[in-house]
Amino acid sequence: MTSEATVEKDVQNQQGCRTRGPESRVFRPSVDILELADELLIFANVPGAVANQIDVQFEGGQLTVRAPVAARQTGETNYLLREYGVGEFLRTFRVGEQIDGSRITAEYTDGVLKLHLPKAEAAKQRKIEVKG
Repeated sequence: MTSEATVEKDVQNQQGCRTRGPESRVFRPSVDILELADELLIFANVPGAVANQIDVQFEGGQLTVRAPVAARQTGETNYLLREYGVGEFLRTFRVGEQIDGSRITAEYTDGVLKLHLPKAEAAKQRKIEVKG
């Protein structure tokens, strides 16, 4: 990004998928990050998650998104192909001081988590009036 408002990807979450146990996998959701005049927008793919179970935390300059995804089938299932992730989506970003952490909001629609990271007033571009 070219402006002072930054979000850096956490290097530990670049692997894609990690295993915690026989049936517990951790996935790194794909994201798009857009910069607008007043905010940054993060779109994260977390298919299969349930809105009230998604956990978004901001602490110490880090934004963490956790979204558990339960199995769609119960009991014994004979899969011919199994590519759909079951486990937990996890992604962490380092957020610069130019973001007002107290005003971060989130919404979830159709498998996509949308995070609004408003810029702090000091980070917004402004026009300086020249008096003559």
